[in-house]
Amino acid sequence: MAKFKGRTVRLNKPFRTPNKSKKFGVYVKNKRSGRVQVVRFGDPSMKIKKNIPARRKSFLDRHGATLKKVRGQKSLAPVYWAIRSWR
Repeated sequence: MAKFKGRTVRLNKPFRTPNKSKKFGVYVKNKRSGRVQVVRFGDPSMKIKKNIPARRKSFLDRHGATLKKVRGQKSLAPVYWAIRSWR
């Protein structure tokens, strides 16, 4: 548990973000600054169909290369959480 804007929040557990620009969000502690940040990810107009093997493979192939390009703390990147939600 950690504090974010006066509220106690769970770290590294994705949640739905109603009325926001993204579908999911997750609270992550920034190792460099020590602050808790919100990382939002996911297109709200698209459905996740991770139970279809061909779609899962295609998604992971596309975004796995993007994750390799991320420098620094991977858990601050939206692509990291998008991939975790598909596994």
